[in-house]
Amino acid sequence: MSTSPSVSQGAPSHLDVLESEAVHIFREVAGEFERPVILFSGGKDSILMLHLALKAFAPAPVPFPLLHVDTGHNFPEVLAYRDRVVDAHGLTLHVASVQDYLDRGVLKERPDGTRNPLQTLPLTEKIRHERFDAVFGGGRRDEEKARAKERVFSLRDEFSQWDPRRQRPELWQLYNGRHAPGEHVRVFPLSNWTELDVWQYIARERVALPSIYFAHRREVFSRDGMWLTAGEWGGPKDGETPQKRQVRYRTVGDMSCTGAVDSDAETLEQVIAEIAASRLTERGATRADDKMSEAAMEDRKREGYF
Repeated sequence: MSTSPSVSQGAPSHLDVLESEAVHIFREVAGEFERPVILFSGGKDSILMLHLALKAFAPAPVPFPLLHVDTGHNFPEVLAYRDRVVDAHGLTLHVASVQDYLDRGVLKERPDGTRNPLQTLPLTEKIRHERFDAVFGGGRRDEEKARAKERVFSLRDEFSQWDPRRQRPELWQLYNGRHAPGEHVRVFPLSNWTELDVWQYIARERVALPSIYFAHRREVFSRDGMWLTAGEWGGPKDGETPQKRQVRYRTVGDMSCTGAVDSDAETLEQVIAEIAASRLTERGATRADDKMSEAAMEDRKREGYF
């Protein structure tokens, strides 16, 4: 990851403007909060957030630790990338494990095998235990309609719950981080980015990504119109025949609910061209957990999920 500022000729590009806004948000949080943390999974949005944080504080180190909620069903390629980045930059990584909660009987496996909805309790308890008062997330408004409602600084109550009625105005990039003891603020520096912006910026900055984001041969099976990877989470079932296909992932989450897309895009330029032609958001196309109901994401956000 490069930490040197980009150099532009003439008027700033839209990517320069987005970068400047995100860097401003990171610095604002550093000055206003005592114990911020960056959610980092090894997915592209969290990778981009960390790259921007490195830029915001260079040549000093990033003054925040990282936090990953590990479902136990993560893609191995992504976990390996996460650990390499943490080591390369000398960062502190906190891990909240869904498996620990299952082993203790606090949580129970779902019949469908997906653990994404089970992340909320480990996340919120880790926030309380470590007394994090600002939590950076990689959510973007273009991903899903519930995320489109949220401000850059999003207040959470003492139970980590989100109430849309408590949204605060954010005029002229003025952010209100005021919160009562026990409350915290979720911070979304990528709010105004689109999926295409993310990929164009990654290409411009030459940010390394896990190989899973590029087309590769993989054994998958079809379920509910998505190509899923086999695993201990419960797939494939009877009648679901694995097959080798050329696929890539647009977004990365729990293996049980994150689908691959057929693709020949092996380079950044090819991925950008593919996304520019797409009419489906990455979550709409490949995330089964968002299809549980019309209000699936908003319901989970109200409970404390990102």
